[in-house]
Amino acid sequence: MSLVGKPQIIFLDEPTTGLDPEARIEVWNIVKELAGGGTTVFLTTQYLEEAEQLADRISILHEGRIIASGTLAELKQLFPKAKVEYVEKQPTLEEIFLAIIGKKEAI
Repeated sequence: MSLVGKPQIIFLDEPTTGLDPEARIEVWNIVKELAGGGTTVFLTTQYLEEAEQLADRISILHEGRIIASGTLAELKQLFPKAKVEYVEKQPTLEEIFLAIIGKKEAI
C-alpha cells in the first residue's frame, strides 16, 4: 500500500480481502500507524475481528442500514454480561502458518 503525501483522511474498502495472513498483518500495522499519526481512517471490512483490532468506533450495517454504532465497549453493553468459561483452544491454521514463517508476534 502506498500513499502520496500525508492525508488527513483515508477511505479503505475491505483492504485485506484476499490477502494471506502475513500481508493482512502488514496492512493492519499500516492502518494502526496511520491512525496513530493522526490520519482519520474509514475502513469497511467483512471480518469482525479486524474491526475489533483496528477501530475506535464501529458501525454495523445490515441490509444497507446502520443498525448499531459505538465503541466496542459500548456495543458489548447491548448484550448480557459474559459468562466465564474455560475452553481448551487449539491453534488456528493462520496461527500455525504465522508461527512456521517466523511471525510469532502475530499470534
